[in-house]
Amino acid sequence: MTLLGLLVAAIWIGLTLTGFWTCRERDTNAPLARPDVWPEVVAVVPARDEADVIARSIGSLAAQDYPGPFRIVLVDDNSSDGTGNIARALGSERLTVINGQPLAAGWTGKLWAVHQGIAQAGTPQFLWLTDADIEHAPDTLRTLVGIALGGRRRLVSFMAKLHCSTWAEKLLIPAFIWFFMMLYPFNWVNRKGPVAGAAGGCVLVERKALEEAGGIAAMRGALIDDCTLGGLIKKTGPIWLGLTDRSRSIRPYTGWREIGMMIARSAYAQLRYNPVLLVMTMLGLALVFLAPWALAFTQVGVAGWGGGLACGLMLALYLPVLAFYRRSSLWVVALPLVAIFYLGCTLYSAQAYYRGRGGMWKGRAQAAR
Repeated sequence: MTLLGLLVAAIWIGLTLTGFWTCRERDTNAPLARPDVWPEVVAVVPARDEADVIARSIGSLAAQDYPGPFRIVLVDDNSSDGTGNIARALGSERLTVINGQPLAAGWTGKLWAVHQGIAQAGTPQFLWLTDADIEHAPDTLRTLVGIALGGRRRLVSFMAKLHCSTWAEKLLIPAFIWFFMMLYPFNWVNRKGPVAGAAGGCVLVERKALEEAGGIAAMRGALIDDCTLGGLIKKTGPIWLGLTDRSRSIRPYTGWREIGMMIARSAYAQLRYNPVLLVMTMLGLALVFLAPWALAFTQVGVAGWGGGLACGLMLALYLPVLAFYRRSSLWVVALPLVAIFYLGCTLYSAQAYYRGRGGMWKGRAQAAR
């Protein structure tokens, strides 16, 4: 028990030193360029059955105050709810709506739609890949391009602020961002080194860099497409990932089940569908998030103090993301329960995969066995 107490304390001291938790990597802190001539940008938006949000999403794109040439290509991915017609009815001169082709073998639905949109986009300097459920402030594109040019970044991605007003969202959504930052520390992504990532809701990528990386076809079957894209582009040059208030998800999660399905869609893919990694992950989550509490409340001496220190650091490191989401710091006490929930989502993700229903999204099981 003494060794276990020292181990969990060392783990949380190490996590503290990574700086993943600080929430300092934000669009408001990145250096911006203000070029005399702004480059051409084309936004590519894949959409499948998004009738409830598409008008707000596309409307926010059409309202961008970007000084350079800017167009929008919406790919209606075989929607059954009139998504494409709702977008067309907006009457924006910037917008082109195309009907997506049937899903090609070996592709995920989103990436197949993005591939078609890029083919329609022509040859702009930058492609803005954004989701149909994201609403952007008018200066979002100007900021993305400014960060890209200011730091000579070949990819810039904003972690869109997720909907966080229902009870389930307040409990689980800040933790989703926190765990993402733990896996892909933004401060490590933004400097030289092997760590790469992106957030799929809002990605600006240099078209030539994407072509050098093999295009969307190089990642056609990826479920975690944003981080896969970040890894491909970082091999060609610098990238940047940060938090933002400018891009916001307008898709609410009404309960814990919807959030759980969102997590489970890609959790096992993160483990490369490897049962050995699944077992190791379960043990690791138990060691990192549950063992400190067991030690702190059941042990004395070094083991108890080690567990207590780990618990204190765990809670302290969670506070910045709660502050970013403007949630009460009292939500920090629920973190152990949240960790158990995420552990369960990972197990469910593996179960769904072996049942042939992995990566389920919009009626498609996209994790091919």
